[in-house]
Amino acid sequence: MKIVYPKRFLRHFDNQPVKIQDKFLARITLFTENKFNPILHNHALSGKYEGCRSINITGDVRAIFQDRGEIIVFACLGTHSQLYG
Repeated sequence: MKIVYPKRFLRHFDNQPVKIQDKFLARITLFTENKFNPILHNHALSGKYEGCRSINITGDVRAIFQDRGEIIVFACLGTHSQLYG
């Protein structure tokens, strides 16, 4: 599996507190081992994110990505209200 982080995602990542950045990196380790680890709550999205999936980083922070088989493209990172509001 190859994980891609476009510039937009990296801007979202850079704007997060270090604590959230560290939590994201820990979750990515879990994700690469098993992208359906129950801790991640990996689920399909609808609406404006139709065709994307989301994983939980913290109780309120989510990472949205597209699963293209062997390539995973992370699109955005933020709180529930930032992403879905």
